[in-house]
Amino acid sequence: MHPNLRPDDFIEHALRAWGTTVYRLALNQTQSPHDADDVCQEVFLRLLKDPTDFEDDEHLKAWLLCVTVNCSRDLHRSAWKRRTELTGTFQDTPLEGEAAEDEGVRALYGSKVGHALGKLPATTRLIVHLFYYEGYPTEEIACLVRCLPATVRSRLRRARTQLKGLLEQEASHASDE
Repeated sequence: MHPNLRPDDFIEHALRAWGTTVYRLALNQTQSPHDADDVCQEVFLRLLKDPTDFEDDEHLKAWLLCVTVNCSRDLHRSAWKRRTELTGTFQDTPLEGEAAEDEGVRALYGSKVGHALGKLPATTRLIVHLFYYEGYPTEEIACLVRCLPATVRSRLRRARTQLKGLLEQEASHASDE
C-alpha cells in the first residue's frame, strides 16, 4: 500500500457509514445518477488521499458532505458540462445497484416532492437536503455552506414557499387531466 494513502479499513468504514449519504447529496446536486456516481467516486478518492485527522464520525461526515458539494460544483463548472445539453429530468434515468435498494435514495428520486425539489436552484436544494434529508440544524448547515444561519433559515423559508407552489401546480395539472 502507498504510504500516503489511508488504510483500507478506514475507507470501507466511511463507505459503509456515509456512502449512501454522499450519493443522495450528489444526486440532489447533480440531478443525474451517472454524475452522482462520478461525484461519489471522486469524493472517496479524495478521502483516500487526504491527510485530515478526523475527530469523530460526525467530523468525517461533515468533511464528506463539504467535499461532495465542492465536487458537484466542479462538475457543473467543467467544460464538458457547459457543452452538453440535458434531456429530460433526472427521474428519467433508472437507478441501479445499491442506490436502487436504498430507501432514502428512492424517496428522493421517485417522489413528487423529490421531483419538485429538482426544479429548485442548486443552492436551495442543498439547504433543503441538508435540513430535511440529513437532519442538520441550521447552524451546522451555515458552517457547511459558509453562510450565516439567518441566510439558511431564509433560504429554507423561500424553498418551502417554492415547493408548495410547485406541488400545488402539479396537483392542479393532474386534476385537469
